[in-house]
Amino acid sequence: MLYPLIWMLSASFRPTNEIFSSPSIVPSSVSWDAYVSGWNAMRVSFGQFAWNSFVISALSVVGNVASCSLAAFAFTRLTFPGRNVMFALMLGTLMLPYHVTLIPQYVMFLNLGWVNTTLPLIVPKYLATDAFFIFLMVQFFRGIPKELDEAARMDGCSPWRIYWRIMLPLSMPVLATAAIFTFLWTWDDFFGPLIYLSDMRDFTIQLGLRSLIDSSGESDWNSMFAMSVLSLLPVFIVFVLFQRLLIEGIATTGMKR
Repeated sequence: MLYPLIWMLSASFRPTNEIFSSPSIVPSSVSWDAYVSGWNAMRVSFGQFAWNSFVISALSVVGNVASCSLAAFAFTRLTFPGRNVMFALMLGTLMLPYHVTLIPQYVMFLNLGWVNTTLPLIVPKYLATDAFFIFLMVQFFRGIPKELDEAARMDGCSPWRIYWRIMLPLSMPVLATAAIFTFLWTWDDFFGPLIYLSDMRDFTIQLGLRSLIDSSGESDWNSMFAMSVLSLLPVFIVFVLFQRLLIEGIATTGMKR
């Protein structure tokens, strides 16, 4: 499992003509030229691609955590007409492949004038469109005793204050899990930006990596591997720092406490 990553790291320090000529993961010589050339390989700096990915990922995390937790709170703590039907329909969307809704979404965003902007990648996150995270939070919220809500109502708390003061502080593991997964999936997303972004200044890091591959000529492989290593660093750092919360959130979801 680790060998491809080690090989990619080794290839990033080699000249292009040595990358595929030797199976060894130990480079004959170490050079940082690929990182310098890859960073400035295109008319837009690779740092701009990384910044675009970070902004989209960060805003997606905020939107997903806020909207999905509100939807999960409504499904578990509020009573309103059609709640069970809406919950069943929400679960049904989990069985729809992304490609089924791609064309209707594209047409809608095109009519809104959002194509070639980052809005289609960010705005849906604020509308609780990720049914997986809603279901994850619903299962977690169901394990929180309703007696806490009743006691809060007796003290005069509104549903909003119950959500803000009770549910959110007790749900940090599942909120952290949703935030981590959202960040990782958004950072690694290639298909969404490929569909909606055409201006290189708005490219994400994944589209930037793709731009280093020349389908009609010689590709700059060592620069691509060098930038791939850099693109993996945020993912690695996030996982290392928050793996305890990630595992806790998954392990306790759906369990009675």
